[in-house]
Amino acid sequence: MQNKGLIKFFAILFALVSIYQLSFTFVANNVKSEAKAFAGDNPDKELKYLDSIGKEKVLNLGFSDFTYNEVKNKQLNKGLDLEGGINVILQISIKDVLKGLSNNSKNPVFNKSLADASANLEGNKTYLNKFFEAFEANSNGTVKLASPDIFANRSLQGEGGIDFQMSDSQVQKVIKRKVDESVESAFKVLRERIDKFGVTQPNIQKLGETGRILVELPGAKDVDRIKKLLGGKAQLEFWETYKVEEIGNFLVAANESLKKTEVKKTETKTVVKDSLNALLTDTKDSVDTKKGNNPLFDKMLGQGGGPVLGYFATKDTATVNAYFKRADIRVLLAADQHNAKFVWSKPTSIKDAKGKDLEAVELYALKGNRDNVPAMSGGVVTDAKDTFDQLGKPAVSMQMNSQGAKVWEELTGRAFSQKGYIAIVLDNIVYSAPGVTSGPIAGGRSEITGSFDVAETKDLANVLNAGKLPASADILQSTVVGPSLGQAAIDAGTISSVLGFLLVCLWMVFYYGKAGWYANLALLLNLLFLFGIMASFGFVLTLPGIAGIVLTLGTAVDANIIIFERAKEELREGKSLSEAVATSYGWHGAMRSIIDANVTHVLTGAILFIFGTGPIKGFALTLLIGIVTSMFTSIFIARIFIDRNIAGKADLTFSTNITKNWFTNFHFDFIKIKKFTYIFSSIVVVVSLISIFFVNGLDEGVDFVGGRTFQVKFEKPVDATVVSDELSAAFGTPVEAKILGDDDQLKITTKYKIKEDGVAIDEEVNQKLYTALQKYFPNVTYDKFTNTFDGKKVGVLQSSKVGASISEDIKTNSYWAVLGAMAAIFLYLMVSFRKWQYSLGAIAAVAHDVIFVLGIYSLCYKFMPFHMEMDQHFIAAILTVIGYSMNDTVIVFDRVREFIIGNRKGTFEDIVNASINTTLSRTLNTSLMMIIVLLTMFIFGGESIRGFIFAMLVGIVVGTYSSLFIATPVLVDTISKDEKHNIEEKHKQA
Repeated sequence: MQNKGLIKFFAILFALVSIYQLSFTFVANNVKSEAKAFAGDNPDKELKYLDSIGKEKVLNLGFSDFTYNEVKNKQLNKGLDLEGGINVILQISIKDVLKGLSNNSKNPVFNKSLADASANLEGNKTYLNKFFEAFEANSNGTVKLASPDIFANRSLQGEGGIDFQMSDSQVQKVIKRKVDESVESAFKVLRERIDKFGVTQPNIQKLGETGRILVELPGAKDVDRIKKLLGGKAQLEFWETYKVEEIGNFLVAANESLKKTEVKKTETKTVVKDSLNALLTDTKDSVDTKKGNNPLFDKMLGQGGGPVLGYFATKDTATVNAYFKRADIRVLLAADQHNAKFVWSKPTSIKDAKGKDLEAVELYALKGNRDNVPAMSGGVVTDAKDTFDQLGKPAVSMQMNSQGAKVWEELTGRAFSQKGYIAIVLDNIVYSAPGVTSGPIAGGRSEITGSFDVAETKDLANVLNAGKLPASADILQSTVVGPSLGQAAIDAGTISSVLGFLLVCLWMVFYYGKAGWYANLALLLNLLFLFGIMASFGFVLTLPGIAGIVLTLGTAVDANIIIFERAKEELREGKSLSEAVATSYGWHGAMRSIIDANVTHVLTGAILFIFGTGPIKGFALTLLIGIVTSMFTSIFIARIFIDRNIAGKADLTFSTNITKNWFTNFHFDFIKIKKFTYIFSSIVVVVSLISIFFVNGLDEGVDFVGGRTFQVKFEKPVDATVVSDELSAAFGTPVEAKILGDDDQLKITTKYKIKEDGVAIDEEVNQKLYTALQKYFPNVTYDKFTNTFDGKKVGVLQSSKVGASISEDIKTNSYWAVLGAMAAIFLYLMVSFRKWQYSLGAIAAVAHDVIFVLGIYSLCYKFMPFHMEMDQHFIAAILTVIGYSMNDTVIVFDRVREFIIGNRKGTFEDIVNASINTTLSRTLNTSLMMIIVLLTMFIFGGESIRGFIFAMLVGIVVGTYSSLFIATPVLVDTISKDEKHNIEEKHKQA
């Protein structure tokens, strides 16, 4: 091997750099352990301890020293599934942006196109493109995007804007730029909010041009608070309100009108009361005031006063909203109240007649106008701080600009003279509605008070200072992982990794003797390089990433197996050790097979990285890095040890006394039994397809159909069927509950309101889940049940949400990923082997393997003791199976090509049979390595990835079979008779 000294230099350099990079992780983990020991079970105390030592020196390397903050920023980052925390994908509402750019255009074609774009959104199609398509179809050339009442408005005119003469295609370019600017603005606002929140090492990034933003907050624990922080638009508004006596007659009239449609005809005829107060308090004049006779007032939990019209249960707000939206109800409003806007407060606590605490929300009527704009917006706020009011309650102080100060003085002056109230509304929720008792407020400084806690005032000041989002940000996908679950994942990953490493090392030494030791040393260095690269470039380690590392253990020795097997063949043919090694490491030895096999791995890994999201990207990235490091260590590092052995005149046989004759002189006729294998495989494929499409189908997870999943740990074993029935009744829609691992842990899945976005919906689902399961958690509060914290033993350990739109994207990406991987491999093999028959044989084997794995999952998912869902992890497994199936097939095909070029005697079938038999040791050894590490992961890797590992395990076994009994027979059957004859004649003459 030439340039041996240069390779040694780089190997030592890479090793030192890797150790240097990993030293930060080692030190950071030690500091965290000390902080945890100091704080006990108090996470706040632990965080304060780490903050206090942030600028202290904790690492001295002699030539440089580093503070804890510097060490923390250089450590190997752990994903949320290992660290715990919250992962959210937000969708900036492009619809809201377009409305804003059009100045809320009333053009019917424009608004119909907005609605059509929402209704017809497809996977991988952006909302903006669907809007342009819908506008073109709806306008049919009659209306232009550059119309004055759409985008050629005053705000978009000027340089770089839109004028009346522009074509639709020209306008589209401007609108795309403006939308990108809005998304960038939202990105900056969210980053500002997150930076002030105080989460360690947050990650926020835009996802292409989709208008989506990924936010990862490791260690974050308060689920509802985080979602409010991220999803809140921070639309602060100041509205004048109606008083209860001003709007009361309308409420009475609305209640009477609702009786016609909401109360059964058999009930007593209504007696109209002359005031709201009388109807609510005077119950002795008429039986119609009994419960059930008053659709609106029966829902009131208590009377209001001042600006508060009444108190209602949160669950009834949707019904009441629907009442107020009805045309026959709104027409009952007085002429000067026609634009009244009904809104709700934050949940508050009231007492019923028996003194019991009830959670309720207050109903307000705001003085709206035709344009539905407030008397003053929060854009005038220049500074906000969390503080305390005169009574010591949490509040937010604000300073307004000069324009805002002037309007505020007029607004407060009017409220003072009319004894009115000003509602302070944030994101359409009333936080308070104070009166003005001391005259107009000048100077623009004011204070927001209400039923706040300290955290809420901090967050409110944070979002006001960061600025409002240009459009609403809906949570499309979210994952919450508790720290205790993350630690369990780390423990499982560590055990499976160490055990997998030891088993691979033992097998290599058992089978290849001294050469196996050299492969193991190269493997050890490979792991050092792999972790070093991940730490150097700031890559994130996830649980699937650990699975990728364990798989790397199996594939890292793959190249060594191919080389060692070739060296054994050369030694059997009488070559010296140095000649055998030189040949096996040459292009016409093992290198061509190694390159072909690894290119197929790279293709599938790259496609998985492109189409995958979250942890799946981590898995793909680990595989790709592992391929590169494995190639380097297997080909160059192991060669250095072998060459030193040769130079020292030591004996090296690439086998042991036990294994030296294994798989030698093996002469099985694989082609002869192809009819039986074709029949067997055809039966399996047909049964699989029937099960998939007509009988069982596939257990599509929320990644593909949308929904919410919760991993809930109970205090004692529960009956999953009973829990499922109870939750279905509570949600009013089917809820699935399955045992996850132990009998006291369930995976709960629901599609309840998954098509509706908003933080309020997420909170509603959490509340319903808690209420329905509360009897199983008698001593656990809602916060303890829902939020994550160190040492959490029961309640929600992990939760995830996948919205309907993003699930469609995931499904579409998955289809393209599988088809793209197969197409890429087909093209590569056709170029490499220069015959389409090789590509066809390989793709036939891959298609067989994919259908086989899908069939197993379809047939078995209903009774297997672990989950077998179709999700992103499953697609990752399928793509991995495609790559490794190609590995075995390419080894055989390379030997076929070698024998055809060479002087091998016999018929074409004989040549193919010989190719399979002489590579059988390589095929079985590489497959065995994979099976060993996959079995290790399956047993010890943790419940959450067991189905993922099982798919790969089945795929590797089936892939080995198809390489031997499908790929090569297809090659034999598709090569023409003339070409076979020419090959045979050529070999006879040789």
